[in-house]
Amino acid sequence: MATIDLAPFARFTDDIAFAAEAEPATTAGDFIDQLGTAARNLGYFAGINGAEELENAAQYLTGAMDCEGAEHEVLVRRALRCLKETTDMVDEYRLMV
Repeated sequence: MATIDLAPFARFTDDIAFAAEAEPATTAGDFIDQLGTAARNLGYFAGINGAEELENAAQYLTGAMDCEGAEHEVLVRRALRCLKETTDMVDEYRLMV
């Protein structure tokens, strides 16, 4: 099992934690769990467009934990791309709650 460096995801941890109604994640496993919860809260409960990208990011990171090398790096980069609209989605969510 490979490890995931959370440093590239640091700019998202507070927003994801807010949307997941949790403390900011300190491990990759916690971050993946929070992505799923945030996707549900933003998409299903709040109806915010693009929330499914958080679930996609969680899936890519889960896959990245099971591989190494180039495949690992590609999955991490894909996860980061899925999170590019996170701040806008969470800002919209903040206005609702």
